[in-house]
Amino acid sequence: MKPIIALFTLILMTALIGAHSLGFAAMLQVAYGAICVMALLISATFFWLWHERATPLALGMSLSWAGTGLTIGWWWLMRVLNDPAWGVEAALLFVFLSLLICGAVVHFAVIQGSFGLRGIAFMWPVLGAFTMSICVLLIF
Repeated sequence: MKPIIALFTLILMTALIGAHSLGFAAMLQVAYGAICVMALLISATFFWLWHERATPLALGMSLSWAGTGLTIGWWWLMRVLNDPAWGVEAALLFVFLSLLICGAVVHFAVIQGSFGLRGIAFMWPVLGAFTMSICVLLIF
């Protein structure tokens, strides 16, 4: 655990120093661009693992990381391009979000067995997440 805390501290300090020297917005762009690329590489690694071993968990992780990388990449690109009107309400973003949600649902379906659940009980966290999101939208 100590190496992870040290790594986290190093990354956080680098980000704060970068924000101080490059500016907050620029450092966020650097971080978003980097995490986009890393997420897509992680997705490719999980996809390869799924292909080699055909585990549904690896496929779920591949979909989740692909959706995350593409969604963050979209936000990153929109900021780099100064939020063009064509990108703000592009339906293509729902393709990326759907990959992410699909990966999450597959992940919940796979791990439900660890909790002794069967059937579609894995959908409770998914429905709970959407319910919470809708309630927050309605409240604010």
